[in-house]
Amino acid sequence: MGARKRIRANQIKEEKKSKAFASLKNVPTSPRKMRLVADMVRGMEVNRALDVLRFSPKEASIRVEKLLLSAIANWQAKNEGQRIEENELYIKEICVDSARILKRLRPAPQGRAHRIRKRSNHVTILLDSKTTNNTKE
Repeated sequence: MGARKRIRANQIKEEKKSKAFASLKNVPTSPRKMRLVADMVRGMEVNRALDVLRFSPKEASIRVEKLLLSAIANWQAKNEGQRIEENELYIKEICVDSARILKRLRPAPQGRAHRIRKRSNHVTILLDSKTTNNTKE
């Protein structure tokens, strides 16, 4: 690894130490269905987002709720002694990316076969505090 690449890698590693995020890999739900849930809570305050997810009828909301709880726990581990309510924690970013696609065959009429694509996705949540943003600016 070259010097510039190593320096940049160390910068990225240092930036990640201050960010509170959680990621979920290879979720067996289509990205389109997961994005519907992600769009519901994007930019929302954390406690309100948990309530919205808890009472949402969508199956994907259960997984996003668990992921959000994990991100909150990560934030608390990095910011010991601080309370979520005082820092006004909110969902800064939530992104849903497509993961591997399992390809299956379904029999069709006249000896043919149709390809069934079973999609999966990756979800990443990044939390931030509104009070720290005001002090930086």
